[in-house]
Amino acid sequence: SLSLVSHALLTAFVPSPSLPPMPGTPSLPTSASPPPSCSSNRLRAIKIPTVSFSPDELNTTAMGEFGDYIRKVFPAVFSAKFIQHEVIGEYSHLFTVQGSNLDLQPYMLLAHLDVVPASPERWVVHPFSAEELDGFIYGRGTVDNKNSAMGILQALEFLLRRNYRPQRSFYVGIGHDEEVSGHKGAIKMVDELEDRGVKLSFLLDEGSVILDGVVQGIKKPVALIGITEKGAMTVELSVEQDPGHSSVPPKETSIGILSAAVFKLEQNPMPNRFGYGPEIMTFEHLATEFSFPLNLIMTNLWLFSPIVSRILQKNPTTNAIVRTTTAVTMFHAGIKSNVIPPSAKATVNFRIHPSQTVEEVLEIVKNTIADERVKIELVDAFDPLPVSPWHDQALGVQIFRQTLLDVFPDVGSIAPGICIGNTDSRHYRNLTDAIYRFNPVIFKQDDMPRVHGLNERISVKGYEKQVEFLFQLIQNSDIEKLPEPHSDFHDL
Repeated sequence: SLSLVSHALLTAFVPSPSLPPMPGTPSLPTSASPPPSCSSNRLRAIKIPTVSFSPDELNTTAMGEFGDYIRKVFPAVFSAKFIQHEVIGEYSHLFTVQGSNLDLQPYMLLAHLDVVPASPERWVVHPFSAEELDGFIYGRGTVDNKNSAMGILQALEFLLRRNYRPQRSFYVGIGHDEEVSGHKGAIKMVDELEDRGVKLSFLLDEGSVILDGVVQGIKKPVALIGITEKGAMTVELSVEQDPGHSSVPPKETSIGILSAAVFKLEQNPMPNRFGYGPEIMTFEHLATEFSFPLNLIMTNLWLFSPIVSRILQKNPTTNAIVRTTTAVTMFHAGIKSNVIPPSAKATVNFRIHPSQTVEEVLEIVKNTIADERVKIELVDAFDPLPVSPWHDQALGVQIFRQTLLDVFPDVGSIAPGICIGNTDSRHYRNLTDAIYRFNPVIFKQDDMPRVHGLNERISVKGYEKQVEFLFQLIQNSDIEKLPEPHSDFHDL
């Protein structure tokens, strides 16, 4: 899982972006323009604490308030005769935008309104204050993922106020429990669409971003679009022993045995799989963008891939691209300072590289621990997602490329990538094989740890560009046939 402008982000986020006029569209009178900012309501979307703590613990009061809020700030969306709005699973929102040409296969835009918890400690402002500092809006959800939820509706609102009706139908799905796996939101929306026989030409969800100054050796910004996402596996490790008095301890306690097992997993990471998954495509597409001598290395990965893979695994961010990662996330043991602990439990989360499966990773875990006293229980798991098409004849790829050219002309290249987190999009694979994960915001190096971390933020300008991207994408999707490929981005 990667979120707000006009009376909506005007009451929701930031001042309205300066959007380009649509070809052949007359200037609208002042009354049809987006309403001015309303300071009393401004940034309200971030202020609504739509927190998902667990699948069974959600701030449903706030989620209901969010639903009421978007109805107020996007009146054109909710009153358009060719747009159907449905509440799914009590708090998720499904919009069906009926295009004028039913021969064109529809597409779908996804986002989510829920956020992870955030404690005020160590934030520069309160995480639900939506305070603006030095051109940035701070708050939980500004990039994960209310920026997309509000941005999609804002772009659609602008288009409707210009009397625009799309030719190609599309769906908008805003889930309410993405941060806790989407079982009551995304999955129920999928069930509804499947029952209606819906098939999608492509789907766009949150995920990768535009990296500026992040990829060493590349000067221009790089737009990475996720064509797959890693699988996930959670296991619980446990050790049971007879309790006793600490004055006569056994040679190993349950804590010691389990600690040794955890130590083995951390000291023996999963194998480096660079070159066995779509990450190789990322570097091949970016090869000529690197400065010397990196360009030479990247254009000859058949020779230098062992060196590149060792370099990538040294940094936690790039290490996540080349292997299945192992994270010990919970450890519970002990009942009293003078009692031998009767049990010890640990939870370990794995994010599975696209070239591996749950079964393969679980077997490696068992062989690595190699201790029958440690019980290994599979809690939850799913395999990596299929790789989406990435070629000149893929409709989504062509539209993303054109939209990036329209809105982010400084981007030097776009490339396919792996989404190392998980999104609601994984639930939609029965509706389309063309699932893409991209959040059209620019990330610099210090933005990376803010997602799910401290001081999450988006720049005012950055949000405006996101709305503009979505505004253009909806229009660019109206093409009846693919344009001839061109070389604005060498990798396509």
